[in-house]
Amino acid sequence: MKKILSLILLNSILFLNICQANTKPPVKKTVDLTKSTIDWKASKVTGTHTGTVKIKSGFVDFDGSKLTGGTFIIDMPSLTVTDLSGGGKDKLEGHLKSDDFFGVANFSESKLVIKSVTGMAMDGEYVVNADLTIKGITKPVSFKTKATANSATATVKIDRTKYDIKYGSGSFFENLGDKAIDNEFELTISLVY
Repeated sequence: MKKILSLILLNSILFLNICQANTKPPVKKTVDLTKSTIDWKASKVTGTHTGTVKIKSGFVDFDGSKLTGGTFIIDMPSLTVTDLSGGGKDKLEGHLKSDDFFGVANFSESKLVIKSVTGMAMDGEYVVNADLTIKGITKPVSFKTKATANSATATVKIDRTKYDIKYGSGSFFENLGDKAIDNEFELTISLVY
């Protein structure tokens, strides 16, 4: 009986060692800041504005070929407007960086932390659940992303009023007419890592 138990124990240890040897540890991949982009689009009654904002730092986590997490710091002073030029561009950029919107003087960084990732279709699409911090306020966001071994893309819609950005919102102010600004803005994210 002792020989049988010893044999079972030895086989169990060998099996566990083989399983551990075949398991790859999670991999953290650093975002290439020179090749990764974030484009934004905001709409109002009379049209839209577009621009960019830069990633200050970031990484994604993979377990084998599956996306499992990540953290991204956004450099809010880098926010630019791309659909205007000259004085109009400068004025809008200044207003977006003011306390009416992102309060960049006091909140120079925004942050996205992936909390969970579910699903993966054959085309590499995942559903990402994350915490987004803007102006020191953290709220959950959920979006779809396509990720490969070295790149990812996503489009994320964000309700700015959840982050105390209420300027020009018809949900909080009456009689704005053609000065009303949509509550949601859109980010188109392209990462290379």
